[in-house]
Amino acid sequence: MPETNTQALDTIAEGAKNANVFGTIEQSGAVLTLNAWGAAEPACYRLYLDADAPIVELATKDRWLSESIEAELVESGDKLDELIEDELVDLGYAEDSGAVKFEHYRSDDMEFVFRSKVIPMDGQNIPDACLQWLLAYEQCFRQLGDMDESEDD
Repeated sequence: MPETNTQALDTIAEGAKNANVFGTIEQSGAVLTLNAWGAAEPACYRLYLDADAPIVELATKDRWLSESIEAELVESGDKLDELIEDELVDLGYAEDSGAVKFEHYRSDDMEFVFRSKVIPMDGQNIPDACLQWLLAYEQCFRQLGDMDESEDD
């Protein structure tokens, strides 16, 4: 991995640590893994720094946790891409309706994954954009399903 990616991941990890909303944070190659704090079942956020585009995701092996998120979205009628975009806007991202796209699938590793390509704002550097998207993902998903077991239903 080029030194610039290592430096970028170090910067992002430091910002995530300072945000105090993640559990343990680990770096392996071009991947940053941030454990979800307070989730009813194990889940993690990941950031992939690829040559194509950075990717942010939430992943869990627990079907029940994934289904609790899906059920809340169905029940509320909210659209996940709009919820993520709302969190990005709250974090200073210039509103650009339609900029957020996500995929939801079960991976070959048997994980349930919600994932998006990170889209930096004009002039925004990659580490700042990646941290902003990680924080938006965390803020969005913490409010869904059983991602925060401390909240009352």
